[in-house]
Order: sequence, then structure tokens, then C-alpha cells
Amino acid sequence: MFDRNNIIVKETEVKTVMTKSSLPVGGYSVNPYVGCPHACRYCYASFMKRFTGHTEDWGTFLDVKRWKPIENPKKYAHQRVVIGSVTDGYNPLEAEFGRTRAVLEELRGSGADILICTKSDLVLRDLDMLLEMDKIGTVTVSWSVNTIDEDFRRDMDDAASIERRIAAMKTAYDAGLRTVCFVSPVFPALTDFEAIFARVKNQCDLFWLENLNLRGGFKKTILDYIAEKHADLVPLYDEIYNNHDRRYFEGLEEKARAMAEKNGSPFVDNEMPYSRAERGKPVVVDYFYHEEIRGSANTGKRRK
Repeated sequence: MFDRNNIIVKETEVKTVMTKSSLPVGGYSVNPYVGCPHACRYCYASFMKRFTGHTEDWGTFLDVKRWKPIENPKKYAHQRVVIGSVTDGYNPLEAEFGRTRAVLEELRGSGADILICTKSDLVLRDLDMLLEMDKIGTVTVSWSVNTIDEDFRRDMDDAASIERRIAAMKTAYDAGLRTVCFVSPVFPALTDFEAIFARVKNQCDLFWLENLNLRGGFKKTILDYIAEKHADLVPLYDEIYNNHDRRYFEGLEEKARAMAEKNGSPFVDNEMPYSRAERGKPVVVDYFYHEEIRGSANTGKRRK
């Protein structure tokens, strides 16, 4: 559970908040904070500590960025701007510092194609502004939802409850924004993506699947958790993450394909969320082993 008293907060000056992105979606990455109090146990962004000099545990610190106002915001017209690639711009302390709102204010009227990645319902605070920006550029909001089991969610992060995320997604979708249900990471034998799909298919435009990728320091954290809480799954996780056996996720790909076909949903491997799907038939994105997808243009051909 999030506790403001347990977060080390400091302010830091940066030259710019706009960073050219190396993400598959291209464009620019915007991270108004360093660190994230959601403290997700599987967070790939924890690698940032190598570059920031933080020695604190991931999830226990937050650097609040200050920057000079964005110059010539119209230069970002039709450019993809991803807010929250290595932090959550709507983490609880955004309510106090408002740095994500500051970015949006500076990009107002720019015509940028904005993608917000979050686990929070605080984004609804800015709904009116986002709807206004969507008339000039495009705005898409993506919520991470990889379980409907609140006990498992509490084991994994200190973010908003799954119910709050799903409710926020519906509010944004019904208001007219493009929404994404980002089912990531998919935990083998723990993430029931079909159950999640049934909950959200009428309130999202994309249903995006990404596998749990264990690397770096959190590999041991997750495998220790599985051994402690789900000992019966240890052999499966050992096969996938120590023996590099891909058959489990290959099976999930076929299950996802069948789910999409039954629902009348498109099934693709690399889709950007810049169009609205028919209600009830979100595009299902197979983003498993996404490092092989870049440049595939939905051909289904991957680099291995």
C-alpha cells in the first residue's frame, strides 16, 4: 500500500523533459519523474537506477523534474509522445506536484499524438484537457491490467486497485478517448487474459498482450515469490525462464488468436492505438516477445 511517508522525494532540474524515444512506437518519451512509488515488483524500469545513482530500493524514491518550458510545441505535431515509459506520470504524488499536467499544458494545441501509460485513475483529473487535445492531435490512454485478482495485484504493486483502473478506462472510453487495456506482464498460469477481456472488451480499443520477461535484478524476486506463493508453478517457471522454453507462450498466442476470432476482433502483432475499434471488438495485439516485432508492420514475421 502506498505510504507518502515511505517515499524519499527530491526535486531535480533537467534541460528538457522531451527525450527522443528508442521505443518501438518511436517519437518522444516524456517522464516527468524519476522513480515510481507504485513499486511494481516486476518493473523493468528499475534498471534506471544504474544511470541515476540511486541506491534506494525501487519504489521508495521519486525525483520531481523541473524543466524550462517546451519551446515551439507545434514541432511535435503528429509526433508520437509517450508519457510514462519508465515512470507513471499519474503516480499518487502527481496530485501534489502536477508535473504531468504541466507537460500537457505545455503541449496543449501542439497537435501531438499522445499516449499515456498508467495504472492510475488520477488521469481523469485531466480528462477535459485531454479531450480538448484530442480534437487537434490524438490522445490515447493505456491502463495496465494483468489480473482481476486483487490479492495478486497487491502482491505485485502499490498502484490503484484493478477495479479503479477498469472504472477509469470506462469513463475515458465513454467520454470519447481511445483506450488500451495493456495486459502486461502476462504471468504464466496466473494471468487469465480471457477473463480480463470479458471485463473490458466494451470499453477499450486495443487489448494488448505482453509476456512476463524476467531479466536483471527482479528475476530472482519474482521466482522467489512464485516459490513462496505458488510452489506448484515452479517447474513451469523454471522451464520458461531458466530453460528458455517458449512453448507455453506460443500456446497462449494461439489461445489469444482463437479468442479474437470468436469475438470478431482483429488479431495483429504490432498496432498503434490511433484509431477507434468497433465497440465490443477491440484489436487484440500479440506483443509476446516484442523485441522480435519491431519493423514487422503486422506481417507476422518476427526477427529471431
